[in-house]
Amino acid sequence: MSIILNTMPPSEFQRIGDYMMPPFPAQPSDIGFLFGTRHGVEQFCEAAWRLWRDGMFSRLLVSGGKTGGQPRAEAEVIAGRLVELGVPASILILETAATNTGENVRFGRARVAEAMDIAAVRSIVVIGKVCSTRRYLMTLQRHWPGLRMSVCPVNYFGVPDERWHEHDEFRARVLGEFGKIPAYVAQGFLAEIDGCAPYPQLGGTGRA
Repeated sequence: MSIILNTMPPSEFQRIGDYMMPPFPAQPSDIGFLFGTRHGVEQFCEAAWRLWRDGMFSRLLVSGGKTGGQPRAEAEVIAGRLVELGVPASILILETAATNTGENVRFGRARVAEAMDIAAVRSIVVIGKVCSTRRYLMTLQRHWPGLRMSVCPVNYFGVPDERWHEHDEFRARVLGEFGKIPAYVAQGFLAEIDGCAPYPQLGGTGRA
């Protein structure tokens, strides 16, 4: 699917943004789940530290393997910075093999089951890229269903969420993810979220 930006009315940018970045405000949860990244690591770690300080979780799953040709796993890099900020190493559950979001959830869930009673995990607060909010939630819905989900979205782009389409990288990431979701659902990688608006059918966007 391609989208011709100069033919898209502002209302359709808003519909895409509303779908891709739904509001699931962070709530106190049984566990935190920080999805690995090599972009905006400091912002991710500071967000997780604030949630821990505020009592939003007592255990934190950090998932991310060796990506981008780097010698250390994303989870290891992030964990090191979290400890420097004051998060106790004892509360961290590290998953260091995942290289995509589906593996983050599947492998991460298995690591949680090794570290604690998985049946006791009924709610989760996600820390991840704001542009990937929908994909995180839909992946959890597919591979770890039954949880009460909330999100602490990290925006490291330097513009407000609602102006995502005005920033080149932010726009490219949102539209790239938006375009892949139908195929990912069809392939069974994602599942739609109960109570959320369905995938928007846009008009005048130059879909192909």
